[in-house]
Amino acid sequence: MDKYLGLRIRSTDETLMALLVGLGADSFEEEEDFFTAYFKEDETDEAARVEIKSLLDGRKEEYEFFEVEPQNWNEVWEASFQPVTVGDFCRVRADFHPYEPGYAYDLVINPKMAFGTGHHATTWMMIDEMQKTDFRNKRVFDYGCGTGILAILASKLGAHSVDALDIEHESYLNTVENSELNQAVNVRALEGDLSVMGGAIYDIILANINRNVLLESAVSLKSMLHSGGRLLLSGIRPADEEVISQAFKLAGFSLLRRQEKEDWVCILLASDT
Repeated sequence: MDKYLGLRIRSTDETLMALLVGLGADSFEEEEDFFTAYFKEDETDEAARVEIKSLLDGRKEEYEFFEVEPQNWNEVWEASFQPVTVGDFCRVRADFHPYEPGYAYDLVINPKMAFGTGHHATTWMMIDEMQKTDFRNKRVFDYGCGTGILAILASKLGAHSVDALDIEHESYLNTVENSELNQAVNVRALEGDLSVMGGAIYDIILANINRNVLLESAVSLKSMLHSGGRLLLSGIRPADEEVISQAFKLAGFSLLRRQEKEDWVCILLASDT
């Protein structure tokens, strides 16, 4: 069995997780105020460890490395990964969990190296807000799609078409796989940044990313929405809500609704006429 090196970090920043994937992280375990990244020990030499430490020290993160005894990681992951429910609206499960009746939508999501299982408060709030939004016959854009969970749900909610974009190759592959698992045939996965979208215009945009990307993308996202279109955002800390809200107001959006969960904020905006 492979031997792993563990890295425990007091953070819930999914952007940091993405950076660690680029430095060789093989999997993650998330808890309320920290996460653990796992690296294959035989693929993580001293130079790699120095680069990881440099990243974390530069961000002033609190962290510790530890040795992990060899074990069957598929069994560990399956034992620890539990289905997530959003009321009786949606249940998110892996393919090894049995189907349970009583939910309007049943999503099968195998996360692999991508992010978005419904466990994180930001994803949970996005799903919760999506049940209040009319997706029927709408063109939808999922910006920073991760596992494709939101794109797949939009498809099931009756969207005409869904484009799902992520800069990470693993997220692109995972979105393709999960879309097939859920028979979401109108989800088109794309890899890259906003420049690959080619001027497409949408009725609804979903963006569960992070503060910096949201701020950088406000004007571009406005240009990609029909007048009166809806923009649903999360990945926002309460301390950053004001600066993000102001940036999107200046870009031409109006606030419709907000909610907060576990020190994260989700906001629904409308594109002004």
